[in-house]
Amino acid sequence: MREEYMIERGGRRFVLYAGLLDEAHARGLRSIETELLQVPGSDNGEVAIAKAVVRTEEGKFSGIGDASPGNVGRAIIPHIIRMAETRAKARALRDAINIGVAALEEIGDEPEEAAPARGRVEQPRAQAQPREQAGESRGELPKEALPATRKQLNYLEALIADAVEDGLPKFEEMVGKPILELTRAEASEWIARLSGKAA
Repeated sequence: MREEYMIERGGRRFVLYAGLLDEAHARGLRSIETELLQVPGSDNGEVAIAKAVVRTEEGKFSGIGDASPGNVGRAIIPHIIRMAETRAKARALRDAINIGVAALEEIGDEPEEAAPARGRVEQPRAQAQPREQAGESRGELPKEALPATRKQLNYLEALIADAVEDGLPKFEEMVGKPILELTRAEASEWIARLSGKAA
């Protein structure tokens, strides 16, 4: 697996879906078939479940993936079915090419800054409020307007590489500015658009 498709989060290594697909093609990928096993609805907690079957020269490999509003980022919620399919394909591809680390797309999309560090005691909400209010009065930007996170940029770069290979224009031509100038909200929007095309 090429190092550009590996990423580290919270001390753990993950592979990007784009890397799994690239490696599978290099090793003689023959087909990927998917099936929607569960349509998200109010009766099942809006959980989509998909199955993927990957065929290579080595044989047939399958995987199951799920996605729900509780395990994807806000920008992906309208694309729950596609994310479940991408996760299923990622699992099947990992088995097909013998990759033991999880794909980044398989894990929940909780922003890094929202995840408490292990061993750290969360400050009670009542004590945190005055500091937030003070920040607002100083005119601090809302989270969505802050620069894109490194996680967002790494994922976007992999998606962009696939999009350019598929004949789409260069990212700066589509957006009108360099990737490093994106806000978190803009990066989330482009991840949702490009991951929909990749899936």
